[in-house]
Amino acid sequence: MTPNAGQLKKSLRRSLSVLALCFAGSALAQTSILNVSYDVSRELYKDINPAFVAAWKKQGGGDLTVNQSHGGSSKQAMSVAAGLDADVITMNQSPDIDILVERGGLVVADWRKQFPHNAAPYTTTSIFLVRKGNPKQIKDWDDLARPGVGVIVPNPKTSGNGRYTYLAAWGYALDKTGNEAGAKDFVKRLFANVPVLDGGGRGATTTFTQRDIGDVLVTFENEANLIAQEFGADKFDVVYPSLTIEAEAPVAVVQKVAAKRGTEKVAKAYLDFLFSPAGQEIIAKHDFRPRDPAVLKKYAAKFPKVKTFTVDQKLGGWAAVQKAHFADGALYDQIIVLKK
Repeated sequence: MTPNAGQLKKSLRRSLSVLALCFAGSALAQTSILNVSYDVSRELYKDINPAFVAAWKKQGGGDLTVNQSHGGSSKQAMSVAAGLDADVITMNQSPDIDILVERGGLVVADWRKQFPHNAAPYTTTSIFLVRKGNPKQIKDWDDLARPGVGVIVPNPKTSGNGRYTYLAAWGYALDKTGNEAGAKDFVKRLFANVPVLDGGGRGATTTFTQRDIGDVLVTFENEANLIAQEFGADKFDVVYPSLTIEAEAPVAVVQKVAAKRGTEKVAKAYLDFLFSPAGQEIIAKHDFRPRDPAVLKKYAAKFPKVKTFTVDQKLGGWAAVQKAHFADGALYDQIIVLKK
């Protein structure tokens, strides 16, 4: 080997080393994570994401991109189970995270203990949105089961929004009739008034607000406020029923994906941010009920006091609800068959 050839080889090795370091530095600097979430949280995370990115960079975490994916809650969970590489999942009901524990151990079994408040950084509740002036005089759940009232609600099989609506109506009827037979009859009559079952909450909103189908939309409190902002407060009225359900929105790191992608630290930090004062402020501004007492007090005017129950308090917990109501052939399927 000539001296020139030896020098050339050393120079090439140095160049390759520098190039490798550049690629390594670029990989460290340009991290991305994917948040797979439910239908009506789009606007919330559009504000959460840049706020977290700025906080992460300030802490020395480097550049970061947070990508979003939204759809019907259960559909989204099944997409992750089928291979969509979510680093974190932010749902509106626990079963859509539990299924990722059951299917391939994508999420750790004790995910509820990984963050405060059973890993739910905020809550919301099911309310009624009616056309301005409330021409059908809809005041409570009983009115949704009256003949001639069109009720818009997303499909409980694919949407957490729809599932909470079904359970809110069931809990109300259970209190009123005192037995499950009475509750089943009531919910059957209510769903007989549902002309179309959209796949998610946002689809149901479009059906009601833009296609002008139905007399009442049952949706989350935060969605009603968003609709008022988009279409004008002179188009619709919000009605709070006498009893409704508290909907907790749980979150989890998709551990198997995050471990594979090397994003465990940033994924956890992202979810931690939701519980921080800064994250709670953004949550309240988007009309979700924050967990932080100080933030909740600050925005108290946004959140009327309403009588609520939880799935655990009244219905035996999500595992029992899933088996009794939403498994194939269970009560919801029986009601839909009776509707037909």
